[in-house]
Amino acid sequence: MNHGKDDNSTQQDLMTWRKSSFSNGTGGNCVEVALLDAGRDGAEYQALGAEHKAGLGPLIAIRDSKNPDGPKLYFTRSEFAAFRYAIMAGEFEDLG
Repeated sequence: MNHGKDDNSTQQDLMTWRKSSFSNGTGGNCVEVALLDAGRDGAEYQALGAEHKAGLGPLIAIRDSKNPDGPKLYFTRSEFAAFRYAIMAGEFEDLG
């Protein structure tokens, strides 16, 4: 439960966002990631919009750095690892 806090305060309490060192200094075209540990209860996952992933272990959250209050994507560690390995293997080269 967010105990009267707004969603942004709850997110600040639960996650530390990190931006890639490859990001430019002006904030354009960047994403940020954060680890949401598995020790959170279902209400905290719900406050973050990640209730569909509750009970699946630690989550990796991704957001657009230009819109920190906008939507977030949540991935399990194995989902994120599969995506990261696919990027490293060049599977999405035709998209960028």
